[in-house]
Parts: sequence; structure tokens; C-alpha cells
Amino acid sequence: MAPIIAGAVLLAAVLLARRATVNTYVRSRLWTSALLLLVYTIAAALVAYGRLPAGVSSQIRIASPLLLAFGIANALVVLAVNPWRVDRIPDHYPKIVQDAIVITLFVIVAMLFMPDRIVATTAVGAVVIGFALQDTLGNLFAGLAIQIEKPFRVGHWVTIGGVDGKVSEVTWRATKIRTKAGNFVVVPNSVVGRDAITNYSEPTRETRVEVEIGASYDTPPNEVKAVIRKALQGEPLIAPEPAAEVLLVDFAASAMTYRVRVWTTDFSADERIRDRIRSRIYYAFRRHGISIPYPIQVQMEQAAAVAAPAVGDARARSLDGVEILAGLTDEQRVELAAVSRPLLYAAGEVIVAEGDAGDSMFVVARGEASVTLSQTDGILATLRAGAFFGEMSLLTGDARSATVTAVTDCELIEVSADAFRRVVLTDAAIVDRVAAAVETRRAELERHRASRAVDGAAQETPQTFVARVRRFLRLSV
Repeated sequence: MAPIIAGAVLLAAVLLARRATVNTYVRSRLWTSALLLLVYTIAAALVAYGRLPAGVSSQIRIASPLLLAFGIANALVVLAVNPWRVDRIPDHYPKIVQDAIVITLFVIVAMLFMPDRIVATTAVGAVVIGFALQDTLGNLFAGLAIQIEKPFRVGHWVTIGGVDGKVSEVTWRATKIRTKAGNFVVVPNSVVGRDAITNYSEPTRETRVEVEIGASYDTPPNEVKAVIRKALQGEPLIAPEPAAEVLLVDFAASAMTYRVRVWTTDFSADERIRDRIRSRIYYAFRRHGISIPYPIQVQMEQAAAVAAPAVGDARARSLDGVEILAGLTDEQRVELAAVSRPLLYAAGEVIVAEGDAGDSMFVVARGEASVTLSQTDGILATLRAGAFFGEMSLLTGDARSATVTAVTDCELIEVSADAFRRVVLTDAAIVDRVAAAVETRRAELERHRASRAVDGAAQETPQTFVARVRRFLRLSV
């Protein structure tokens, strides 16, 4: 009678504990204990009240304590090491470690406290023999070592056995890794315990990404490094700290080799980061006249000489549609185009930022750009081929009044204040004509800014504006 009561009481306690917890793992493990205790209680009732053959009753008496021991050990461990009110598994006691503790307790109880120790030892030995394959035992103990030492955890990015991926699960037998391609790689724990492990998520999430690029010997190293650093500023995939490093690592056969080292907190994006680094550097090199030499250099001076007039004509045609330059003669526009500078910006790059210093204007030859103000929502204007911006900085040296960002790859023509001054020196009346055209543009921008102004600032008269332009261009007032 006592075994039946004990089994029923323990079964009720386990069911109450299962009802009291919100931890799904605890609930599932307690359900296992409840089934074992239920079987034990039924077995005790059969022995006490059932008319079973003597041999069957003897076997039940031997086996039922094992069920009781395993059920109690499982319930005690799962309730002792897991949180009841939080649905998670503790870091220090993952599933594999909890299973090991349960089996250890079961073995100790079975060996020491069962009625018939010899038979109990035989039964426990049968369980151990079931695991006693060499590979299985190796994977088992390696899995235990992994969970105890914790060289990585679920969710960490690692390299194991030459495979990069994110750890999805660690079982008794193997570690499952999900690669960047979305495939599962199952690595036996014995292999994990034997090979070197690279963990990209600890001790910090920052991981360094390196890219090598070649630049012409004609450009000084410090200039190349400065261009690269500026090109990488603001890239969202690159961590701002630690700062990017640019190192000159080799004088190669056709180029000087630079190694760019940046940091990221998203190891899965390393290929996209390398793409962004190379793309930004390419466009920056194009804008600053830094060449990336071919492995085998080919002299093409004749082809370049033939193409040069066509390039100059294209620049002049781009300036023809600029309304503030409509007062210039054709010869003056051709002269201005000859001393201007072509630039190429990639989609997403900031061409000019509001508040930055500047002394040049830009004409959009190809592509599309957007204009925004820092305290105004949305895009203020969209610039396409033939549009221009930055004329106030060109004429007065004022800081940039808005931010212009390339929406698509943009080919621009930059007209600097020095280049404009060369043309103005031949005909000083140009200043009056250009200033009159700029007044319309400036009035439009001021209307957009009016909603942000705290108090009304005095508007500059056209005469004062022209005088300021002349002073900036170092012309006689």
C-alpha cells in the first residue's frame, strides 16, 4: 500500500509543479517524470492487488524502483536548475548538462539503494552499454566539454572545421551550424573538440574586415590614405570605433598595395562590407584622379588624345543648360568647361553636406540627386541632368546651404571659384548677369527656410550681394 501512496503523492506533486511553471522546457521534462511515476504507481498496484505470476511480480518489483529513481532524479534536476517564471534555459546548465546530471544521479541511486544491487547494476550497465560505441562516447563527452567550457553559444558566428556559420544547436552528438548560404552543416562534437574554433561573437561583437587595393605610384601614400579614410566615412555597415586603418603593405610590380582594415558588429555582412569598401574607394579614386593600375600596363596615349576633345565638348554642352550661366557667350562657356573638373559619385553618397565649407558649384551631367535640409522632413528637390547646385558657395564662399545626395550614380561637373574667376577676369560684367540669376534661386531657398526661422533676418539687397561676390572673387568693387 505504501508504494502506491508514495507514487500517487509524487505524481500529484510533479503535476502541480508543471502547472505552476511557465518554462516550456521544464513543463516537457516534468511531463516525462509524471509518466514514469504513473507507470510506477500502476506497477505497485498490480503487485499489491493483481493476481500475477510470481515471476512477473518479481520482475516488476525489480524494475519499478528504477522508474521511481529516474522520475524523481529528472524532476529534482529540472526544478533545481531551471527558472520557473521565465521561459528560458540557463546558460550554465544547457540541456546536455542537465541530462548528464540526471543520468549520474540515476546511476548512483540504482547502484546504492535498489533492493537487488546485482540486478540493478546489470540493468544500469545495459543502459551504459547502449552508449558504449566509440564515436558516440567521443561525441557525448566532447559535447559535455563544449557545454562546460562554452567556447561558443547558440547564436554565435564561428569557424569550425573550416566552415563559417552561426551556431543553431548543440546536441549530444553534434553541433549544428547554419552557413551564410542558408545551409545546415552538422559537425560531430568529437571534431569540434579536436579542431581549432574561431569565435567571431566573443569576447566582443566587433570583427575586423580587411580589403587590399592597389593605387598608382604617381600619387603620394598620405594622399591615398586620406582619400580612402574620407570615402569610408558614414558607411552604415562599418563600426565608427575603432577607426578604419589604411596601411601601405607592399610595393608591387604595377601598384602600391594598401590594406584597408575596418570593424563591424555584423559578421554575416562581411562580403557586403567588402563590396561597399571597394565601391566607395573606386568612386573616390575616380574623383581625385587616383588610378588603379592594370596588372599589365598598356600605353594608350593616342586614344586618349583623340578622346579628349570629345570630353571637353560634352562638358561644354552640359554647361549650356545652366540658367545662371546663360549670360555667358559660347566661347566663355567652353573656356569654363575646360577648367572645370569631372566627378563621379556612387548612389547613396553625400555630394555636399549642409553646413560644410565650399567654394564651388556642381552641374549634373548624368544621374539623379536629392536635396534635403536638416530640419525639414522629406526631399526638398530632385536634381537630374542639367540641374545645378552650390552656386552660392561658388560666388560668395558661403557654407553649403543644403545636403545633396546621389540617388543613382552621378556624373558631375565641378566649377571652382578659381576657375570661374579666370573667366570673369575677361569680362567683369559677367558677375552682374550671374548674380541676377542667382537671386531667383536664393529667394526660393529662403522661402523654404522661412518656416524654420525664429526671427526675420534682414534680406541682403542685390547691390550688396554683388559687392560681396566681387570681394570673394577678388575683383574690384
